[in-house]
Amino acid sequence: MSQVVTKHPYITQDERISGGSPIITGTRTRVVDIVIEYEYLGRTADEIINSHPHLTLAQIHDALSYYYEHQGDIDQEIGRREEKINDLRKQYQSR
Repeated sequence: MSQVVTKHPYITQDERISGGSPIITGTRTRVVDIVIEYEYLGRTADEIINSHPHLTLAQIHDALSYYYEHQGDIDQEIGRREEKINDLRKQYQSR
């Protein structure tokens, strides 16, 4: 139906799951979330696995490989998230 197959064995996209954002197959873990932990929070693949024990090292590395091949798209998604967070902060300022 709406599933997209990629050359990454552990990554899939399905518009019914997480709005079509690439995920690790068989989970709801989004590639973008792995990327944020790795690139922005400076966590190693082993540290990410400790936080997500349902994932394997191969899945983490495939997610990162997918990111490097689709970096522009995923960076745009991260940018949209940052904008949304900033808008919410302006709308709902902390006390």
